[in-house]
Amino acid sequence: MPVRETSFIQSVNRPACRGEIVSTVDNRIGFVRGAFVPLREAVLPVMDRGFLFGDGVYEVTAVIEGRLVDNDHHLQRLNRSLGEIGIANPFSTGKWTEIETEIMRRNELRNGLIYIQVSRGVAERAFQYAEGLEPTVVMFPQFSKVQSNPIIETGARIITVPDLRWARRDIKSTSLLAQVMAKHAVKQAGVKEAWMLDGDIITEGASSTAFIVTRGNELVTRNLSRDILPGITRRTVLEIAKRHGLTIVERPFSKAEVLEASEAFYTSASTIAVPVIEMDGVCVGGGVPGPVFRSLYDAYLQDVMTLPASIS
Repeated sequence: MPVRETSFIQSVNRPACRGEIVSTVDNRIGFVRGAFVPLREAVLPVMDRGFLFGDGVYEVTAVIEGRLVDNDHHLQRLNRSLGEIGIANPFSTGKWTEIETEIMRRNELRNGLIYIQVSRGVAERAFQYAEGLEPTVVMFPQFSKVQSNPIIETGARIITVPDLRWARRDIKSTSLLAQVMAKHAVKQAGVKEAWMLDGDIITEGASSTAFIVTRGNELVTRNLSRDILPGITRRTVLEIAKRHGLTIVERPFSKAEVLEASEAFYTSASTIAVPVIEMDGVCVGGGVPGPVFRSLYDAYLQDVMTLPASIS
């Protein structure tokens, strides 16, 4: 798919406060179906299978001080997700990175997120699909200083909800209705996140990976399988934990274990990591962020700042 340029309005990077997403839909430049365009002018065909069926996958990379964080691993996961549902990857890793960097440059994006969404393409509405459809690529930025979120200091209250998702949770599908419902429950409850339950077992967060630290000082997170998304921030945090000599156990854990844990936290590209101080109205870990969380979080940011900047 050729990359072509069209006229665009130069965006202004509106700084985000307190880790919040800042909407700049009027002046953001995205990459849509091979062109850099103002998002307010971008269009997609009604017959795109991503719109009709959620037939596609997505990925998101954090940008911290001009640095694409864990980007190669995010692009590897994108490639895996595409392969699992039979969509040909339209770009090489180098080309994806080149487009991401150009989005950063055009939007003066030093802190925030870059989303990639790839659908199977455009065709008449039918469940069956023809082979060789041209994938639809959509990419856009969000402004958010994810490394400056005050929730890191205070800790987050969370709720639990039933896990209503399909059986291939390891694929980062754009079909996110169960997560939308979970996040709406979060909003109604006035909390920060929902951890999803399969019976009494925590699978993962609505948009995050769940961790606990046991009273025996073991760092526990669920083992990778089709039941959870292979979180990229999860992967990096586990690497840091190994470097720090922590005992890591990858296994399922229950809601009861969370309430008995000395610490709990969750990770994602859009939050890095957030300590949990309350679940379903019950105090967790003494009601304050714990030292294991803090050491891992600080080490993560230190590692990020050693990365080369994509833009100055």
